[in-house]
Amino acid sequence: MATSKRMTVPAIRDHCCSGAASAAAVEPLVMVTAYDAPGARIADEAGVDMILVGDSLAMVVLGYEDTLQVTVADIAHHTAAVARVKPAALIVADLPWMSYHVSTEETVRNAAELIRAGAQSVKLEGGRKRLPMIEALISAEIPVMGHLGLTPQSLHAMGGYKVQARKSEAALELLADAKALQHAGCFSIVLEGVPDEVARMVTESLDIPTIGIGAGGQCDGQVLVFHDLLGLEDRVPAKFVRKYASLKDDAVSAVRRFAEDVRSGAFPDDSESYHLSEQQAEALSLYGSPS
Repeated sequence: MATSKRMTVPAIRDHCCSGAASAAAVEPLVMVTAYDAPGARIADEAGVDMILVGDSLAMVVLGYEDTLQVTVADIAHHTAAVARVKPAALIVADLPWMSYHVSTEETVRNAAELIRAGAQSVKLEGGRKRLPMIEALISAEIPVMGHLGLTPQSLHAMGGYKVQARKSEAALELLADAKALQHAGCFSIVLEGVPDEVARMVTESLDIPTIGIGAGGQCDGQVLVFHDLLGLEDRVPAKFVRKYASLKDDAVSAVRRFAEDVRSGAFPDDSESYHLSEQQAEALSLYGSPS
C-alpha cells in the first residue's frame, strides 16, 4: 500500500495483514524514521505509510551513545521540522526516556507538546506497567503506539541490546503485554528484537497491527531507521538492518571532489560566477584598482 492519500490512526489500526481481524490479505505497512524536512520529503515521496520521529535521533543525528539523552524538547523540535512538510504519511513521535515514567499528568503534558509540534500520535515503550499512562493519553484523545520486546530505553535494565522473549515464559509474558496494550487502546504495537515465532504468535493474536524491527517477517509491517537503510552510518548494523544504499560513501566522495576543486582553482568557474555588464565593468575600471 504505497501512500497516496493522508494516512490516519484509524486507517493504520484497521490495517492487519495476519491478525485475528484480518479477513483478506493486505500489503504490509511501511514505517521509517525521519528527523527533518528533507528526510520527511524523501520518506513521503517514497510512499511510506508512517514516519517515526524516533528517539534514535539521539544517536544518528545528535551523536549520543544511546537514546537516553534525548529530551522532549529535542523530539518536539524535530517533529515540527517533519510536520512542516505536511506528509501524507502518519507522523508518530517517540516519547523519550523519563517523559512518561513519573506520573500520568506529566505523561499527558509531554505528549501534548509533541502533538502541538505536529505529531499525530505518540509511541512509548513497555508493557502492563505503562497502562495508566496509556489510558491517560487515550482519555486525552492522544493516539498511542506501543513498543514491546527489546526496548532501547531499558538498555541498562536488560543488560544491553539483547533479543528478548527467547524462552516460552517470556514469550507468554510478551503476549500478555501486547493484549493489555491493545485493550488499553493502542492502535499499533512495535515488536523489536524478538524471535520470528514469537512475533508471529503475537501478531496472530491481536486485532491491531504489529510493526516489526528485528522481529522476522510475520508482522503486519516493518520499520527501519532512515540513516541505517540509506547507509549514512558508520556503526556496525544490527542483524536485521538491510542497507539499500551507501550514501555516506557517495557524500564523502562528493565533498572530497569539491575540496579538490576549490584548492586547485577549478571551482567556481566562469559559468558559476556573476558578472557586471560590459558598461558597468568599464565604468568601474575607471576607478582603478584599490590601493
